Amino acid sequence: MNRLTSALTLLLLTIVGAGTTYLVQRSNAPQIAAEQRLIDSHKLLDVLAINSYDNQPLEQPLALADIVLPHSTLTGGYRATQAGRPVAVLLRSQSQGYAGTIELLIAIDAQGKLLGVKSLKQNETPALGGHLGDWPNAWLGTFTGKSSDEPTDTGWALKKDQGQFDQIAGATITSRAAINAIHDALRYFDAHRTVLLGSEP
Repeated sequence: MNRLTSALTLLLLTIVGAGTTYLVQRSNAPQIAAEQRLIDSHKLLDVLAINSYDNQPLEQPLALADIVLPHSTLTGGYRATQAGRPVAVLLRSQSQGYAGTIELLIAIDAQGKLLGVKSLKQNETPALGGHLGDWPNAWLGTFTGKSSDEPTDTGWALKKDQGQFDQIAGATITSRAAINAIHDALRYFDAHRTVLLGSEP
């Protein structure tokens, strides 16, 4: 009888413990999920200054039209606002690099100037084009402040192609792909500015 009582007590304690754990996890799950989304959001949005927006851009994706561009394809878009006013648009862009698809997040301010670029995905050769994945990225930082027409169309190229930009050492194809994708995104912004911003800037 003692063994049976002990076994039943142990079983009861196990059920109560498992139930309590389950209830605690369920009650905390929304908060944990919200905190994880916030961490992911900040990691993705670190192309923007932390105090430059007060909404959650990734939770309100934009409907993009005409997403196939001359050198890249847009896969998503988001609007960052502060006090209800648009301050930036973020465009996710895919282009073909040397070793596969390159995915960039390109942040553009309401006046059409580049705020920053971050590589989200790339399979380029380590120690060469693979440097595109570094964050922060000094090479991608050289594009900050540029716009679709500054430099001119011919300037949006590598110096070896009579353009204005240096390349990542040993990674000509990767560099061309990134430059073309950034220029595509800036021109797309200019062509769709009112829709992307949701109002006149």
